[in-house]
Amino acid sequence: MGILYLVATPIGNLEDISPRGVRILHEAILIAAEDTRHTGALLKHFGIKTPLTSYFEHNKLNKLDFILEKLLQGDVALVSDAGTPAINDPGYELVKAALASNFDVLPVPGPSAPIAALTVSGLPTDSFLYLGYLPHKSSERRKYVGQVSNLTYTIIFLESPHRILDSLEDILSVLGDRRICVAREMTKMYEEYWRGSASGAIEHFKSKEPRGEFTLVIEGQKTVDRGRWTEEELLEAIKKELKSDKSAKEISAELAEQSGWNKKEVYVLVNQNK
Repeated sequence: MGILYLVATPIGNLEDISPRGVRILHEAILIAAEDTRHTGALLKHFGIKTPLTSYFEHNKLNKLDFILEKLLQGDVALVSDAGTPAINDPGYELVKAALASNFDVLPVPGPSAPIAALTVSGLPTDSFLYLGYLPHKSSERRKYVGQVSNLTYTIIFLESPHRILDSLEDILSVLGDRRICVAREMTKMYEEYWRGSASGAIEHFKSKEPRGEFTLVIEGQKTVDRGRWTEEELLEAIKKELKSDKSAKEISAELAEQSGWNKKEVYVLVNQNK
């Protein structure tokens, strides 16, 4: 039985493919590609003559059995047009089917547009949420963005050059004037990384025709440190909590964490207001 390899391919600069990736593409008995013409140019550059088969959104279910049969004969490599397979392409369906048929599925790591943009954005990288392409219609886009407006994670979207300005306008309207990094044409000759506010990004890309695929990295909702509550605020919260079945100890512990007051101080006030 063969192995299904998910081979990351360059998002622009051909030097970014790993030596292991080139070797796997050479040694596989078949390469399943999102666009055989696009991948064919990559294979020609590296002198790879492995047979190609198309595997894209509209034939993904019809091709599953064919690819699984090939896996019985040897290793198969899955590639996307650019970057890491199974991210914003139908690779997930093939991975799921291969695993269900007890084939090994292994990654050959490499380029990934969302991760590349995140790392150079200047925004927090310790926690982030990747949500792929934004919806095409403004009403759906605003609703989609609104669903994550309160999250503190850095948010990553993809967008096309035709909708980038409209999407930035919607992001500004829904999320406010947050910090943003707009990456386009990454690793290519005219790559650009614009960092600043959402309103600034709109003005920047209004001044010239947007070209290339865009990756948007957006600041998450900032947490607000209110500091220590006033005594009036604390007493009001205590009165509400006393209507519950919680003990004085439980109320004191919870409100101390929220209010910035010492637990013993809260405990005294709880007992005074019973």
